Amino acid sequence: MLLRDGRVSAVGAGLAASAAPGTRVLDVRGLWVAPGFIDLHTHLREPGQEYKEDIVTGTQAAVAGGFVAVCAMPNTTPPNDCRAVTELIVARARAAGLARVYPIGAITKGQKGEELAEIAEMKDAGIVAVSDDGRPVMNAELLRRAMEYARTFGLPVIQHCEDLTLSQGGAMNEGVVATRAGIRAQPAAAESSMVARDIEICALTGARYHVAHVSTAESVALVRAAKARGLPVTCEVTPHHLTLTDEACAAYDTHAKCNPPLRTAADQAALRAGLADGTIDAIATDHAPHSPIEKDVEFEQAAFGIIGLETAVALSLELVRDGVISPSRWVSLLSTRPAEILGLSGLGLPGGTLAPGAVADVTVIDPEAPWMVEPAALRSRSRNTPFGGRAARGRAMLTIVGGNLAYAEEKRFG
Repeated sequence: MLLRDGRVSAVGAGLAASAAPGTRVLDVRGLWVAPGFIDLHTHLREPGQEYKEDIVTGTQAAVAGGFVAVCAMPNTTPPNDCRAVTELIVARARAAGLARVYPIGAITKGQKGEELAEIAEMKDAGIVAVSDDGRPVMNAELLRRAMEYARTFGLPVIQHCEDLTLSQGGAMNEGVVATRAGIRAQPAAAESSMVARDIEICALTGARYHVAHVSTAESVALVRAAKARGLPVTCEVTPHHLTLTDEACAAYDTHAKCNPPLRTAADQAALRAGLADGTIDAIATDHAPHSPIEKDVEFEQAAFGIIGLETAVALSLELVRDGVISPSRWVSLLSTRPAEILGLSGLGLPGGTLAPGAVADVTVIDPEAPWMVEPAALRSRSRNTPFGGRAARGRAMLTIVGGNLAYAEEKRFG
């Protein structure tokens, strides 16, 4: 593959031998070369909570994890609900010069679920989707209006599906493990009931609707049925929901506390089946950094969230080794499909392809590279991962953004 002037110039045999003098040659024999990975679901915490993460540290973690682009969720302080905040995020990401940052705008002002945000102005400033992530839009009529506006501007609506009247502040999944641990819990129906409602509003409006971090068997079944109806419904799943079950919370490990919560083994099997049959469209990290202030407390008082940008490749590759998905399907889940869900080509943005002429966003993976997850060695400012001490296989070797080398694994490339 020949990269020139920030684009893919050619793909084929013998390119190194015919390259112009001075061309840098990177030997990637034995590695996988893929279109740059795109994370649909990242919390960068800037502005307002930079002690947890900021755009520089978040994008450092992203490129080290193989991601050329991340979608920044709007639950910052203040929320990204207006042009000024969107422009700030875009400017600071440009200054950082690492991964691309695609801002996601809030659906409602202040993420309060009361009044629509200025979606048109945020679209002009650079948002690629709208979401009140972390604060579901409970008002069905308001969500309808949001979907109608989003459709007008060609933006997908991304929903954190949680019926707050059912979840009631539960700290983990309702079931045997929560009962044994004595932890207040939320039922799986808190997610699936909202997925069902939203799908009907999607059918009413025709808007593109995306379910964030799907976690239950019933939610997967609902999305599968919606796709069979021809509705523009997509969904994502996180590596931690594919890897851990609610048993990880049995010892009160707050690093395993996330929302939606880790579910049962049966739910996890349904998620894997959804990946295998194409129901689930993407793998997204839901990278949610928190400091020890929020995590080193009692389980029910701890913040929800797990960091994931640097562990996503290794964890999701376990699905390939288990025969759940093929390597090409794995690449699609992390690159091509996220680009399609966001409609990046229609927005004039790069992503999802290595065809000649495309912007040179490239991820190079060693699927067999052994390493140990050491939280202190991660580039994220926060360390809240339940995978500390886990033996992992597979990681990014090179991350190239717009033809520029944003990350290179030192042992292989110096």
